[in-house]
Parts: sequence; C-alpha cells; structure tokens
Amino acid sequence: MRTLILVLIYVFVILLVIPLFLFCFLIRWRGPLLLLGKAAMAMGAWILGIRLNISGRDTVNRGSPSVFMANHLSFLDGPLLFHLIPQVVRVILKKEIFRIPIIGWAMRFVGFVPVDRKGLNSGRRSIERATQLIKTKGYSYLIFPEGTRSRDGKMQSFRRGAFFLAINSGAPVVPITIEGTHDLMPKGSPLTKRGTVRVIFHKAVSVNGLNEEDMPTLMEHVRAQIRSGFQAASNS
Repeated sequence: MRTLILVLIYVFVILLVIPLFLFCFLIRWRGPLLLLGKAAMAMGAWILGIRLNISGRDTVNRGSPSVFMANHLSFLDGPLLFHLIPQVVRVILKKEIFRIPIIGWAMRFVGFVPVDRKGLNSGRRSIERATQLIKTKGYSYLIFPEGTRSRDGKMQSFRRGAFFLAINSGAPVVPITIEGTHDLMPKGSPLTKRGTVRVIFHKAVSVNGLNEEDMPTLMEHVRAQIRSGFQAASNS
C-alpha cells in the first residue's frame, strides 16, 4: 500500500514540476532539479517506512569530485544513496530508465549517464562521457560495479567500467556498503516492506598514479572495503 501511495505522489509531483523543469532547461539551470530529486528520495524513504542507520558519512570530502561505488541489492539502492551521499551526485544507470517521460529527459539534462549493459561499445561510450563530465564540470558519480542487482543478497563479481571511470578521471573512489535493501525489496518484487537499511561510507581510495595495469588490485581493494561493511554489520 505504501509503495502505491508513493508512486501516486511521485506522479503528482512530476506533473507539478513540469513548468520548473522547462524553466531550468531554458536557462540551463540544473541545481534546483538535483536538489528536488534529493528531497523526493528522502520523502520516499519516509513514506515507505525505511529507517536509516548511517556511518562514515562525515569522512566524505564534500567538495571533491568522486566516484561512489556500492554493492547492489535492490531497486531501492540508487534512490537511497542519491539522497544519502553528502554531495550533489549524478548516476550511471541502465538506459531503460531514461525512457520514462519527463524523468528521463530531466536525468539527461542534469548529467545522468545511460548505459546499455548488453553493448560493449555503449558501455565504453558511457564511461567516456562520465569521465569528460568529471573533468570539465567537476561532477561526482554513483555507479554499481556489479552492474546489476543481486538475486540472493550476495556480492557478485565486479565489472571494470567503474574503475576505468575512476582511473581515467583521476577522481577518488568512495566505497559504500549498503545492507538490508534486499530484504525490503528483492529483485523482481514490485512492493517494498518496512525495515532498516544500513549504509557505511568507507574512506576514499586515491587513484593518483594508477593505470590500467593497477586495475585488478584497485578492484580487489574496493571490493574488500565494501565486503568489510557486511562483516562489521554482522558483528554489531
């Protein structure tokens, strides 16, 4: 019931902000749309009855472009992290989301980057686009290196695209552990349960001086940091 209420509220809000979107588009003003998105995600967590247990957020450098990397358990992960990351952050996400009227146009406008998970060349172009925006605009990005949501709640293997983004842009990696979303909304479920989500922001990992040869070591280090969050949560 809460999920249906949230969908109806979002539809109503989207219709209300169409004039704002058009105005921002005409004068190329992206800030209000991003802040509105953060507010909408915060409202969504409250309506769905999601309690948040957050640690390490104070270690994030709010003024530095970064590549935030998190494990991926549920459709809830992206909206929650978009709200919780203490920066205005963009997201690299599957191209199907950009087909949603108004929302898809707004996401492209503010700097979100679509990726076709089935196309190798498309993936490279997406990473190149995000790299350019980090270098020229100072944007930060959230990306899920597993590429897709886990079906059983366990971490999957990492793909290299997120790490190309970090190394090529020079932006540090901020590993994030998110836990609890799989129980609230597992892959394939259209409904959300009430409950607690734990989020741990780990210390940033510098990529200065790294190149493609260093990528396996970087991938393993980031993966270990994210995994350690599960261990810490299980021991608390």
